[in-house]
Amino acid sequence: MGIINTDFSRGQVLHMRKLYHYILCPFSRKVRIVLGEKKLEFEHVLVRPWEQNAELLRLNPEGLVPVLIDEDGQAYSNSHAISEYLDEVYFEPHLLGESATQRAETRRLVAWFDEKFNAEVTHNIVYEKAIKRKMGHGSPDTTSIRAGNAHIHDHLEYIAWLCERRNWLAGDSFSLADIAAAAHLSCIDYFDDVPWHKHKEAKDWYARVKSRPSLRGVLSDVVPAITPSAQYADLDF
Repeated sequence: MGIINTDFSRGQVLHMRKLYHYILCPFSRKVRIVLGEKKLEFEHVLVRPWEQNAELLRLNPEGLVPVLIDEDGQAYSNSHAISEYLDEVYFEPHLLGESATQRAETRRLVAWFDEKFNAEVTHNIVYEKAIKRKMGHGSPDTTSIRAGNAHIHDHLEYIAWLCERRNWLAGDSFSLADIAAAAHLSCIDYFDDVPWHKHKEAKDWYARVKSRPSLRGVLSDVVPAITPSAQYADLDF
């Protein structure tokens, strides 16, 4: 890692922050959005999940992205751990919430999207359409894709239900819950598989999220040989 500056007040050598990630990984996108909200610059290290990567395995024995190397050279893996680390160390703006109750609700919703939404929707669409064949696991399973397309309606209705009662998903302020939801939905939207026309309240919420500067880098991503949907990066979709 190249040294970019030295914190002389602490006598600590600082390095360029790095993030190992894959473009269509919602967990990687979640961390990228958090970094954007915190206004923390970082170097992109793109990883293809279907290829062996010795450096990634050295940093994270699971061999999974995202992995963050912070300025002190310390490596952090798992999007939950990374996001909470960033919110604790770089505490402005707060993305978990000011109170214990708010933080509990934010974590509940992050788990909802990273576990339930991922299992029912993201994996069934993104894995089948973008990753499966490259990993040598055969052709996309249309049954799985149809299941993802069916399940997404319930999740969009839940987003609408939350937005009827709150300013943002977890409460009055933008939080890690909104980031997690947007990270997954942006991956699905890349393939034009989000039925926005049937879920106006969820669309209005996502339009607000898309307008945030932290989403610009994510929505500029293009996967080679896979063209994104027309509205993917359009703020007036």
